[in-house]
Amino acid sequence: MPHRNKLPAISSASSAPKFKSATAKRLLETAMDIIGRDGHIPSVAQVAMRASVSRATAYRYLPSRSALITAVIETSLGPVRTFASDNASGRARVRELFMQTFPRFSEFEPQLRAAAQLALEQSALERAGLLEEEPYRRGHRIRILKHALQPLEATMQPAVLHRLHRALSVVYGIEPYIILKDIWGLPDREVEDIALWMAEALVDAAVRDAEATSVVTEKKRRKSASSSNRSK
Repeated sequence: MPHRNKLPAISSASSAPKFKSATAKRLLETAMDIIGRDGHIPSVAQVAMRASVSRATAYRYLPSRSALITAVIETSLGPVRTFASDNASGRARVRELFMQTFPRFSEFEPQLRAAAQLALEQSALERAGLLEEEPYRRGHRIRILKHALQPLEATMQPAVLHRLHRALSVVYGIEPYIILKDIWGLPDREVEDIALWMAEALVDAAVRDAEATSVVTEKKRRKSASSSNRSK
């Protein structure tokens, strides 16, 4: 399915402060366009040539592939990373998060796939002791999901909440698109529907686990209190 990959406007407030200049914006837009069209991570030299910028200037703004992908993803996912909700329901917040941000994942799917590809490649090289550049680190979803789950902190045991947090991190991001499109051949909308269904199922399962744990804890407390009273 062809991607309608409309580039976002790169304003002075976009990503890192060093991307305020016209030259830096041109480099970033060029990198976004190459990845969106070709689906692979270009070298900094390729970006420089396509943008008609000297290599020395390009490397000043984008010293590595990791820096390039970081800038691209910050631009692609800006609204996602600033997600905020005042909904008092944890389940509703998770639903809101998935419904608001998954269309953004779809819009910038090539860029997100490129970031995942780079992270996997560098992880393998790092384990083999062959990595020669600063690695690109993923993980913003941890903070984003923590905000979505915040209302559940008052009613859910920490162990259950942490398990839910980790489980949701598996289904939140580009990974459902990779699995459900590449293996199952599903369209974007169905990917979004299944990801939301999985997320809500995980929340509901965690709520049931928390309730069951509370019941067991209360039974143990009463049994202990009863034993204590009999001993008196």
